[in-house]
Amino acid sequence: METWRVVDTGLLTGAENITLDRVILDARAEGLIPNTFRFLRFNPPVALVGYHQSVEQEIRISYCNENNIDINRRITGGGAIYFSPEHLGWELFATLDGDRFPYKVDLLYRKLCTAAVKGLRKLGLKARFRPKNDIEIGHRKISGTGGTSSGGAFMFQGTLLVDLDVNRMLRALKVPVKKLSDKEIDSLKERVTTIKWELGYIPSYNEIKKAILEGFSEEFQIQFEEQELTEFERREFLRKLPYFKSREWIYGIRSAGNQDNAVFTLKKTPGGLVRLALSVDVELNSITSAFITGDFFAYPPGIIYDLEAGLKHIPLDMREINRILLKISRREFQIPGVKISDFKLLFKEAVERVKYTRYGLTLSEINNLFLVNEKLDYFLTKGVDTLLLPYCSKLVGCEYRHKEGCTLCGLCTVGDGYKLALKYNLKPFTIVNYEHLEEKLAELDEAGSKGYIGCCCEQFYEKHQPDFEKFKTPGLLINIEQTTCYDLGLEKEAYKGRFESQTSLNTPLLEKMLYLIFKK
Repeated sequence: METWRVVDTGLLTGAENITLDRVILDARAEGLIPNTFRFLRFNPPVALVGYHQSVEQEIRISYCNENNIDINRRITGGGAIYFSPEHLGWELFATLDGDRFPYKVDLLYRKLCTAAVKGLRKLGLKARFRPKNDIEIGHRKISGTGGTSSGGAFMFQGTLLVDLDVNRMLRALKVPVKKLSDKEIDSLKERVTTIKWELGYIPSYNEIKKAILEGFSEEFQIQFEEQELTEFERREFLRKLPYFKSREWIYGIRSAGNQDNAVFTLKKTPGGLVRLALSVDVELNSITSAFITGDFFAYPPGIIYDLEAGLKHIPLDMREINRILLKISRREFQIPGVKISDFKLLFKEAVERVKYTRYGLTLSEINNLFLVNEKLDYFLTKGVDTLLLPYCSKLVGCEYRHKEGCTLCGLCTVGDGYKLALKYNLKPFTIVNYEHLEEKLAELDEAGSKGYIGCCCEQFYEKHQPDFEKFKTPGLLINIEQTTCYDLGLEKEAYKGRFESQTSLNTPLLEKMLYLIFKK
C-alpha cells in the first residue's frame, strides 16, 4: 500500500495558505516531494476569489476591510468563498496517472469527491456527490471542491463547512444571484449546511481529519503518515509569500474593467457564470483587450490568458473573433460545463452592444441597459407606451410608496419619472412587489402593448431575467446604480414589498433613452 505524506499547517492567513498551495504543487510537479495531503484553516476569516475572478465583482471590499476579513485569490478556479477559522480545508497534491487519477477532469472530480463522501459518512453524515464538483447532504452543499494542474501534477481541494455564520458570509461575498434562481431559491441559507447543523454538535478536528483520511485511504488504497514541510518548501514559502500578499496578485490578475471603454456581458453555463469585459476603441472599431472572468474551472488555467492574448488589437468583427476561438478550440484544454459556443454568444452580444454607440450612447450607459425580448433598434423604431417604476425609489414614508400615484413633490426621483411619463404620454405604474410585476406584465401582454421602459437594479434583472422574458411584451430596463436590497441582504423583504430603504433612479439615462425613442 502506497504511503502519502500528511501535513497539517493549522491556522494561517489567506496569503500564507495560498503561498503554500503554489509551493507544494510546484514541488510535487518537480518530483521534490511525495504525494501529499494537507489540512488547512484560515485566521483571520478570508474572502477568496477564484483564479479567473475579479475581486471587485465578487467581494464587498469595504465590508471586509471594516470587519477584519482578509481578501485573497486562490490558484484554483471556481467561485468566491468565505473561509472562517471554523471551516476545515483539505487538499491533495499528486501526479496524474490516467487510472487512479484520470486525466479527464469530470472523472477526476467524481473519484476524489467520492473519497471525501466516504469520509463524511464515517461521521454519520448522509453525504453524496453532486456533479460536477459539490458534496451535499439533502440537496444542501456542505463542501465545494475544485483544483488546478501544473507540470503533470495536480492539486485538488475541498472546503468543509463545520459551522457557519451565513449572514457574515453573505455580507462579505457578492453572491451571484443567477446561481440562486434555478429552483426559485431566495436565500443562500437554503443551499448550504454544516456538520454542526446536521449532527447538532461539532466533532473534534482530529475526528473530522481522521474520517476524511480514512475515506481517501479506502478509495485509493493508500496509507498516510504525518510529516512536516521540507526545508525546500519552507524556503520557497518565504521567498514567494510577498507576491501572494501583494495587490498585484490579489487585485491585478483579473480586473473588473473600466466601464468608460468596455462593454460587459455574462452567460450562465452548466460550468458556472462566465463574464466578459470587452475593451474597445469605438473610433477604430477594434478590440483593445478582453477580460474573461467567472466561477468556472479551466485546465490549464492559462488557456484563458491565451484566448485573451489572441483577441488583443483585432478588428471588432465576429469573423475575426470566431477565427481566434477556432484556433483556441484546437488546443488541448478542459473547461468543464463551458463550450466554445458559450464564448461565441458572449462576444456576439458584446459586439452588438457596441453598435449602440451610433445613437450617441456611451459604453458606460450601454452597460446600464437591459433588453427584454428585443434589441435596442426595436424600441427606437416602435417606441414604448408604459413606464414601470420601483416602489423602492419612492420616499420612505410617502403615502404613495406602495401604491400608484405621485404628488411630484420633488423629494424623490420617481417624481422625475412621472414628469417624463407626462411629457412623453406614457402610462406610469409603480411596481410594489414581485407578484405585482407579473400581474402588470401579463396585463401588457393582454393589451397588446408595444413595449415598456422601466428601472430596476442589475441584481434583480439577473435573477428574474427568465421571468421578464416569459412575457411577450418587449422591455427596456435601466439599471439603478446605488445600494439596493441585494447589497443590504434584504431581497426577501423587497420581494414582498417591505424594503424600507430608498434607492434613486438613473434619471439622466432614463431621460436620454426617452428622448432617443421619441425624437422622431
